[in-house]
Amino acid sequence: MSSARIAFVTGGGGGIGGAISRALAAAGHRVAVADLAEEAAREVAKEIDGIGLTLDVTQPEAVELAVTRTERELGPIDICVNCAGWDLFIPFLNTDEAFTAKVLAINLAGPIRVTRAVLRGMVQRRWGRLINIASDAGRVGSSLEAVYSGAKGGLIAFSKTIAREVARYGISANTICPGLTDTPLLDEIKAANPDAERVLEAMARAIPMRRLGIPEDIAPAVAFLASEEAGFITGQTLSVSGGLTMS
Repeated sequence: MSSARIAFVTGGGGGIGGAISRALAAAGHRVAVADLAEEAAREVAKEIDGIGLTLDVTQPEAVELAVTRTERELGPIDICVNCAGWDLFIPFLNTDEAFTAKVLAINLAGPIRVTRAVLRGMVQRRWGRLINIASDAGRVGSSLEAVYSGAKGGLIAFSKTIAREVARYGISANTICPGLTDTPLLDEIKAANPDAERVLEAMARAIPMRRLGIPEDIAPAVAFLASEEAGFITGQTLSVSGGLTMS
């Protein structure tokens, strides 16, 4: 049986992040729900008796403040889930520097920044679970998502390297790669690009389980990797995609 721990979830007020926050709370952990959308973070936190934090992962000072507040109000962070993410479907040659910088800042630099903020304490306490939410786009590529795929591929490689560096301290680092998942971000992507609907429909038809994923499909995998029982699993990349990609 897993012991109660303190969990910090970025993007914790969103579709997948909210489901992860609920699953960790159901496993007995105290959860800090950190999200750019302040009201969403507070709503999820209220539901699970956690704390809600406003967090922009692209801002170093904001990350440090969120971690400090979590540890002051709940205790040292044992479990860190980097779930904050963002993208739009745009052909690569139509992207620009501003779009590229935003995608990389949120999806790659953000998790690196948050990990740096929590990892030293985990090393000192010789226990920790780092779980990064990447994407199957980072494993196999995805049309109209070149920059996002690159960022998520980088996050997968980052997780493996951290796993090697901190394993001797009793810390694991793993990556979950959702496939096509029905979330508010998916609706935003569809609204921003008429071609997105066609691409997404083709992807959905290719899923062997014949349905889109839902956030509740992702959350149990995170809860398991956060548990005591998963301590000998590290440096791994797990796709939760209904079989859309297989390795």
